[in-house]
Order: sequence, then structure tokens, then C-alpha cells
Amino acid sequence: MISIEKLGVEFSATPLFIDASFVVNPKDRIALVGKNGAGKSTMLKIIAGMQEPTYGQVARQKDITIGYLPQVMVLSDSRTVREEAETAFAHISEMQERLDKMNEEIARRTDYESESYMALIERFTHENDRFAMMGGTNYHAELERTLQGLGFQRTDFDRPTSEFSGGWRMRIELAKLLLQKPDLLLLDEPTNHLDIGSIQWLEQFLAQRANAVILVSHDRAFINNVTNRTIEITCHRINDYKVKYDEYVKLRDERREQQLRAYENQQKEIAEIKQFIETFRYKPTKSNQVQSRIKMLEKIVPIEVDEVDNSALHLKFPPCLRSGDYPIICEDVAKNYGPHQVFADVNLTIKRGEKVAFVGNNGEGKSTLVKCIMGEIPFEGNLKVGHNVQIGYFAQNQAQLLDGDITVFDTIDRVARGDIRLKIRDILGAFMFGGEASDKYVKVLSGGERSRLAMIRLLLEPVNLLILDEPTNHLDMQSKDVLKQAIKDFDGTAIIVSHDRDFLDGLVDKVYEFGGGKVCEHLGGIYDFLHKKQIESLNELGRSMNNAGSPSAGITAQENTPQSSAAPKVTTSPTASDKDLANKTQALLSYAEMKERNKLIRRAEKTVETAEQKVAQLEEKIADIEAQLATPEGASNATLFTQYSELKTQLATAEDEWTEASMRLEELTIDS
Repeated sequence: MISIEKLGVEFSATPLFIDASFVVNPKDRIALVGKNGAGKSTMLKIIAGMQEPTYGQVARQKDITIGYLPQVMVLSDSRTVREEAETAFAHISEMQERLDKMNEEIARRTDYESESYMALIERFTHENDRFAMMGGTNYHAELERTLQGLGFQRTDFDRPTSEFSGGWRMRIELAKLLLQKPDLLLLDEPTNHLDIGSIQWLEQFLAQRANAVILVSHDRAFINNVTNRTIEITCHRINDYKVKYDEYVKLRDERREQQLRAYENQQKEIAEIKQFIETFRYKPTKSNQVQSRIKMLEKIVPIEVDEVDNSALHLKFPPCLRSGDYPIICEDVAKNYGPHQVFADVNLTIKRGEKVAFVGNNGEGKSTLVKCIMGEIPFEGNLKVGHNVQIGYFAQNQAQLLDGDITVFDTIDRVARGDIRLKIRDILGAFMFGGEASDKYVKVLSGGERSRLAMIRLLLEPVNLLILDEPTNHLDMQSKDVLKQAIKDFDGTAIIVSHDRDFLDGLVDKVYEFGGGKVCEHLGGIYDFLHKKQIESLNELGRSMNNAGSPSAGITAQENTPQSSAAPKVTTSPTASDKDLANKTQALLSYAEMKERNKLIRRAEKTVETAEQKVAQLEEKIADIEAQLATPEGASNATLFTQYSELKTQLATAEDEWTEASMRLEELTIDS
């Protein structure tokens, strides 16, 4: 589909790529990886045709369609959500208009025997078959499925896009790209604007229904679940690995070890040759051998070792005063924007030293509650910030607030105070801004580099309560790992708003879920929370029995179920009765229930197998018809077009059935 040959890009005579070559095939799922600033986004722009390389060639298959989602884009606010999403089907709307005009002409004309009338009928039949084949009759259902998969409710479809945050409008753009079904999807950090549920939906869509995909993402779990090939940009060159990211990491380390051994052997050989030359340079009897060694030395091609960021990226939060036992207490906190209620009856207590996560769909109030805690916006209810609490706040747009017209060094120098100013160079070096990088202007930095710079600013003052709103957006994986370890080692309290499952895993011990105007507390880590949400439907029987047996059990069920009609009252720790209740709930999983679950799993496996067979049969039939349509005789056969259209519709339905069956089986097997 796409062939990149000997591609080179230079900025001010500094190379970004040198002789980069690779091929993108149909159904490839490619993760484009490399350190921040390596040129990943530039490569996507070149493939999309939005930027020209300095030299080299990008060969694209004729009539190939490419969909590109950049990290930042200008969004339109003149339509509703549905109208904006429908622009993805503009070609279908144009075809519908042509069909309507031809239909009107057919109804108006009476020269049924004329050649022009017969030609009109034939043209109408051909266009109508193409219209059906392209999904013109059922695209509304697909549009609604895609929007709902990305987190929109049906009530949102007719709302103006101007009412939504930037993250939600980026989801609309992503929905438009997915609905267009391009031959190649180019996605630059698509998960930055998605919540955990939408990320999981997108994973399944890309893995099962998309064509070729090239994505840039620092979400390790996401790229492992989607991709089957990893292209690395390192040392200005391309290394192509036909494996998932985790396997690539192992192969990359093995490759570098081999390179190091080869490099060391080469350096030893070079040293021996130089030693021989120096020893016998002035001996006439050895002149021929010396000249031979000189020529040998000139012919040696230096072995390159893949670059690895060995900079000591140490995040060390400075010591601070000990805060009170409860840095944050919310009692019946509520926030409204006019008639729209963001949340109500929020009751939570965060203890000193706790690391908690705020999760939920965009627009459900996570950042809003953070702003309430920071005192940036008014609210109802009682919100107490504890004694001696000193807050360090990293906002979503922190990196964009930096002044682009000053250097990296000046950015830190302007906020540093006291003795810390003597260590600015050391701090910048720890964040990979050593040497000349500290003299770069902020406006030329990549998104990840800006985020690191903004994080440095946060570290300059001692704090005992960290509030981080999407801190990992645009950070590379190494930076995320070090930041995660630093937060683990942090003595204070941390509130982390994030959708990055891998980052939150092992970091937080409590999750607050935002949704439906409520905030519900879940004890345990992020995967405990996700596990519980996925098997929630299987535990309905146990909850019903619990509720019937104990009034207090009903309160607990409400706290942990966002769909509960009663507003949740979130407590900070389980009481003795809560623990007894949990033990009783666990005991409800009797032998009979386990037997019933196994029966459901076997039934679901059979359903998936049947659906797979149906999809395979339809794909085989479609392939046969496509082969016929490729011939001159088949291309003029209207019946074949009709059959092809019907089979494509049946295939879309069969794929949906297979997807639903697979998801159902996954839900059942999660807890088995």
C-alpha cells in the first residue's frame, strides 16, 4: 500500500531521518516508537502527504485513502455532534443526491423505448448498487454505534459541538476517521483524549475492524493490545520488528547487546591496528605492512550502537512539612453550570500518604473537582483542605502555558528561588535537557519535551499534596516509568487524574469513579476496578440476595454501582460490618452458580465459533465475486454488484455479531 524508500529529513542541516525505508501492507498494525523528538509525528505527516521529505520517495498505491488524526487540530463548532459525524459520509450524501435526481428523471420521462432512457436505467442501477455496496442504507446505525463506543450518549447527538470540551470534540474527529474506513489510519496519540472505557472500545475496533493502522502512543497497554509490528526510530534510522511492543523491547535489548559486543571487538581491532602503525611507522622493512594496515583502517565501517537515553532522569520531590491526617475532605460537594449538574453529594476523605486515582468519562467532573480543590471555581457544599497542606498542581494544559519565546534554561531560571538556582543545569540534565538542549527555545520543543519542562517547574517547590491532571500525556515511556517511581517514593499524598492503565497499575490503592453526576469509591488498584466493572452484571444475583438480607448491604451496593438511583455516600475505609458483608457476598458464589457460569461460557464459546465460521464463509464468497468483478465481463454485470452489496451487508452484520459474542465470552471468562 505504502512504500517508503531512502527517506531523509533535515532541519537546519541536522538530520532527523537518514535513508529510512519500510513498507506498509494491508492489515498491518504498526506501533511507531522512539524517544520524544525522534520524529514520529513528522513521519506520520510525511506518510499522510502533509509534509515533504528532504529527499527520498513515498510511493502510495493508486486510489488509496488515508485518515490522519494529529495530536492537535482546529475543530469546527458550527454543527451538532451527529451533523459533524455525518460529514464522514459526504460521498454517500452526494451519491444519494445523484440517485434522487436520476429517480426523478426516470419518473418524469415517458420515452421508455429510447436508447437514452435505457442508458439512464442502466446508470441508475449501477449507481444504486454502488450506493448499497458502500453502506448507504445503513450508515446511520454505524454512526450511532461508533459515537456510543467513544462515550457519547444518544442525548448528545443533537447537541452543538461547541458545548463539548476539546477532548470530546477530538473524539468526534476520531469517530469521523473511523467511519470513513480509510485504507490506512494514522493516529498520533489517540488515547490522550479518551477515558479507559473508550480506549478499550477503540482497541477492539482497531484490532478487529480497521484496515492498516500506524499509531504513535505512549500507552503501553494500548499498543500491546492493538499492534502486531513495531517500527523504531533510533539514531536517525528505522528498525523494523515484526512483533508487538513488549516482544520488541526484548529483541531491542538483545540487538543492542550484540551491537555493543561487535562495537567493542571493532574498537579492540582498531586499537591493535593503530598500535601496529605507530610501532612500525618509521621502520623501512615494515613499510608495506604499515601501508596495508592504514588502508585496512580506512576501509573499516564504524559500527553504530542504538542510542539509549542514559540521562539520569531522577524525579526527587524535595522534603516538605508534614500535612494534617486528612489533606482533603469533601462533604456534600456539588457543582452546576447553569441547569447542567456536573456532580452532586460528593463525600470523600483522602488520608495523608494515600495515592488515589480519579477516573471516568471526559466531562464527568474529574478536572472540575480538582479545580474545586484548588479554589479556582465556586461550588456548593463543604470542602476542607487540611492543616499544613501545600499543593503542587500539574494541569492538563500546563505544557501549553509555557512561554515559547524564551529558552529552556530561562523558563526554569525565572521560577527558581534561592540556592536552587545554582543547580538549574544539573536539574535540566536530569530531565534530558543537558548541554545545548537547555538553550533551545520552548517553541521548538516537542509535546513530550514541553511536558517534562513543565514537570520540572512543579518540582522546584516543596509540596506534600500532588494533584496531577493527565500527567502522562505526551510523556515517553521511560519518563512515565521514572515519574511513576517518583510518585511511589513520594512521602505525601497524591491525586492522579489519568486514563493510563499501565501508569496507574501498582501506583494507586483507591479509585474514585466519576459518572452520572456521582462519585463512587472503589478500594484496590486500577485493574481491580476494571475487573469489577467488567463482571458487574454477573454479580447482580449476589447483590439482589445481599440487598434482601441486609439493609446495610444495599448501601454498599449503591456506593459501588454508578447506575444506582440513590446518590452515593463515599467513605474512606470499610467498616467491620462492610468486611463481614464482603465475606458473605463471596460465599454466595456457590457450586451451583459456578456450574451455571461454566455452562454460559461453553455456550458463549459455541456462539463465537459459529460466528467465526459465518464470517469466514461470507469473506470467501465476497473474494470470489471480487475476482469476477475484476474481469471486463464481471464489471458490467449488474447482478454481481447486487450480490456483492448484499454479501457486504451480511458480512458487516456477521462481524458485529462476532464482536458482541467475543466481548460476551471475554466478560464471562474474566472471573473464571
